[in-house]
Amino acid sequence: MPDVSVRLAGVADRPVVECLWLMFRHDMSEFQGLLPDADGTFRSDRLHMAFSEPDWAPYLLISGDSPAGFAFVRSLTAPARVLNSFFVVRGARRAGIGLGAVQEIVARHPGSWEVAFQDADIAAVRFWRRVATEIARDAWTEERRPVPGRPDEPPDVWISFDAPAVTHG
Repeated sequence: MPDVSVRLAGVADRPVVECLWLMFRHDMSEFQGLLPDADGTFRSDRLHMAFSEPDWAPYLLISGDSPAGFAFVRSLTAPARVLNSFFVVRGARRAGIGLGAVQEIVARHPGSWEVAFQDADIAAVRFWRRVATEIARDAWTEERRPVPGRPDEPPDVWISFDAPAVTHG
């Protein structure tokens, strides 16, 4: 598996994460049927929340010396943490970087986790089922939940699992 490091993204990392965000939203537009705003950008409320809300944590994924993706975790103090947004650049996909990054992030925040994705994104379906199995073996669930305030949208798929605390000994 290629070397990937995961670090909490600080203010100095925000411009890099903003560039990655545009790639992420572009990828997601295929499954959500969304076009960019008039200025060529996409909705970025989650990006802003990740860097400003105390119950959120933005992570930057690095492979070698290059940014390889990001992850936003929310609900850090809730009963279940939510991997709100997760992105690996296309050139780094299918190399183990995503799985390694998720495992590291989840290990930093042991407990219950939830991840949402769309059924139409076949690669995401395979990826998140594999992640859940790697982390929780058979002890994970999958359910479809309506998208709040969007009854015309297909439901999101939610995977839930528990990540044990890592003990060192």
